[in-house]
Amino acid sequence: MRYEQRLKKIIANDDMFVSVLKAVESLHLPDAWVCAGYLRNKIWDVQDNISTTVNDIDVIYFDEVTISTDIERKLELLLQEIMPGQPWSVKNQARMHEKNGSNPYHSSFEGVSNFPETPTAVAIRIRNNELAVMAPYGLSDLFCKYVRPTPNFDKTSDLYSVYLERVNQKKWDERWSHLIVER
Repeated sequence: MRYEQRLKKIIANDDMFVSVLKAVESLHLPDAWVCAGYLRNKIWDVQDNISTTVNDIDVIYFDEVTISTDIERKLELLLQEIMPGQPWSVKNQARMHEKNGSNPYHSSFEGVSNFPETPTAVAIRIRNNELAVMAPYGLSDLFCKYVRPTPNFDKTSDLYSVYLERVNQKKWDERWSHLIVER
């Protein structure tokens, strides 16, 4: 089975994850996705037949008109009303380029493309009960449990130290078996 089909099957069979996707869909945010660690960890958990603690539910969207951390907090509160007790983290990708000192992004795709690691640079959403996957660097690293920097964080980049700090701090290779972390 192809990686995208496997990913969709894993998510479709997880009622909680589908509820998260539907909660995000109900907000009708432009270019909205559930992504990063929440999705990556789910796949690795399934592969290792374990259940790790959810640190946060990463939600991204892209809206150049209303850029405000206050709006992001309000969206988190709305999601709390829909699904209470969940660790929502909402970020408008129209402002996230500032975190890396990059040029402004023009879409959520550009935002995800600028995540530090390839298996983290993945996103999924639901629209009208259809799952869609975004993976700028493919899904192979995610399913093969290979952690490497994305191009903006590679060894020749000024951001490589950010990548190294993240992988060292996260200690993913201590949590999931057979995980290879490029250092």
